[in-house]
Amino acid sequence: MLAKSLPGVRAPRDATPSELELYGGDLPGVIYKRCRHVITENARVITAAAALEGGDLSLFGKLMNESHQSLRDDYEVSCAELDIMVDLAARADGVYGARMTGGGFGGSTINLVRAEAVTDFKREVARGYKEATGREPEIYTCTAAEGAELVSAE
Repeated sequence: MLAKSLPGVRAPRDATPSELELYGGDLPGVIYKRCRHVITENARVITAAAALEGGDLSLFGKLMNESHQSLRDDYEVSCAELDIMVDLAARADGVYGARMTGGGFGGSTINLVRAEAVTDFKREVARGYKEATGREPEIYTCTAAEGAELVSAE
């Protein structure tokens, strides 16, 4: 539907947020929201990559928060439990950002937390989640790595 309104746009991923604003008004509400998620998420990913390359964890965290809001509101794949976890993380000291991860409708959140705040984060989020849901969350800690690379050409 969006492609019919925009020359050269074959799929929502090919459009910009401003193009959606200008030409997406005729889309049904749900389709507009799904397109808005895809288009704004792509823009966030590009900005997030630059933020990480520049060491700007505050901006990266802000983009994580925006991503969760878009997944929740525009793509509608979050659930109450994930929203509770993200809200608890947003109130915790030392958190740059949080969002759901995985397939949606349950699962996990990923949280970018300052190393010195991890212990308090885990305690506070676990306590808040237990109070809100009656269930104990599983909270895992990991650190970023360089990623995949060629170890041997043999």
